[in-house]
Amino acid sequence: MEAAIITTYRCINKCLMCNIWKHPTRVEEEIKPAIIEKLPELEFANVTGGEPMLREDIDEIIGRLTTKAKRIVLSTNGYYTDKIVGLARKYRKHNFGVRISLEGLPRANDELRGLQDCFDHGLRTLLELHRLGLKDIGFGITVSDRNARDMIELYQLAKALGVEFATAAVHNSYYFHKEDNRIDNKRQVIECFRELIDELLKSRKIKDWFRAYFNRGLINYIKGKPRLLPCGAGEEMFFLDPFGEIRPCNGLDLASAETSMGNLNQQSFEEIWTGERADRIRREVKNCPKNCWMIGTASPAIKKNLIPPAAWVVKNKFNSLRGKKFRAE
Repeated sequence: MEAAIITTYRCINKCLMCNIWKHPTRVEEEIKPAIIEKLPELEFANVTGGEPMLREDIDEIIGRLTTKAKRIVLSTNGYYTDKIVGLARKYRKHNFGVRISLEGLPRANDELRGLQDCFDHGLRTLLELHRLGLKDIGFGITVSDRNARDMIELYQLAKALGVEFATAAVHNSYYFHKEDNRIDNKRQVIECFRELIDELLKSRKIKDWFRAYFNRGLINYIKGKPRLLPCGAGEEMFFLDPFGEIRPCNGLDLASAETSMGNLNQQSFEEIWTGERADRIRREVKNCPKNCWMIGTASPAIKKNLIPPAAWVVKNKFNSLRGKKFRAE
């Protein structure tokens, strides 16, 4: 099972594609580190926000998670370099990784994230983690009309540094407090993704070939087509929000009692996970019309339904070796 631990809705960024910063949590209402002890054994935990480095007790949260999760990745804007590097130095033997959000080259990144010198801080953190020798590091971009053309340059930077490169497309949901995110120039953005897919298929790393498949799914999402694979939100993974609510994902339209499986402050995880509310929400997920394609739900789906992605990878890797460019149907 996989989980996203949303530690806070506080954030120092003022992103154009996300309004979490307009709806911050108060410190006193955020989940306490001890709640981690109530979680089940996890294959993977993503520690995120808001900006998780605003938590004064983030060290304790990570420390408790090392006893629960086989792999932990901290998602951050990279602004607090010393603090992030300190965590990496302390927990690097516990399969600990870091992903830094970079939304383009310096000008585009700082404009989109609403914070001056944010790119510089993020890149400095990445380089410091690289110098430290942390293996599981990388950065990611949320693609929109404004930054799609920077995607290949960022991929080339990641490739040169030997770090991971993650992608997403703008989405709307309660989590982002957005309903007006959209991609207008779909042809241009899809062409940028197509170019990235070609580059990933040229790689010698099998992981990159499957990442190409994930990006193929983003093209589908941008076109308004169904997901490549069924969504397993609430079955293979869950979100723990800052108030202790267990939700299936972060793609929901509303954050209400009706969309929560239960509150971990009040119940055990087992009671929540096997309860009637959880079963009802899983049935609703199966009929969800949103067709989101975000890594949190796509990655578990790929692992569970490996044959279709593997078949796509074999076919398109073979085409790549023949010099044939990828073309989205």
